[in-house]
Amino acid sequence: MPDKIRKANVNDLTPVRKEEHPGYTHDRRHFVKHGERAQMVACVYELQPGNAMCPYHYHLQNEELFYIISGTGLLRTPEGEEVVGPGDLIYFPANANGAHKLLNTSDTEVLRYLDVDTNHAVDLCFYPDSGKLGVWGSKHNAIFLQDDTHDYWDGE
Repeated sequence: MPDKIRKANVNDLTPVRKEEHPGYTHDRRHFVKHGERAQMVACVYELQPGNAMCPYHYHLQNEELFYIISGTGLLRTPEGEEVVGPGDLIYFPANANGAHKLLNTSDTEVLRYLDVDTNHAVDLCFYPDSGKLGVWGSKHNAIFLQDDTHDYWDGE
């Protein structure tokens, strides 16, 4: 629990590999995890060459801030695509204007960045390319198709 000052060297944080879908392999080094008594979450991501952390999306509650440590990537936002690299700070508001996807375009170099997010109890996440809606939070992690809507009174 982050009830005191915490300090760590990023290289001492254990990387956890996630490779659940082609094109989305990454390592995450947790610093302040989801579920801790905190108003923020912080970790360092290492995107493998040719991979992204997650599909193009935006949040309705949690804001995000990326700081590119090393490597280069292609950042997709509602305003288009642009190359990002070491020293770039990128803020994503919690609305459709904050939609984003970061892709490591290198064939050989890992893209490493710090990701700091606000941490609301429940967040909604939209995936414009696939028409999905994610509900993320304590005990509420699920993906739905946005077109699968129902009347408020269905099943009551």
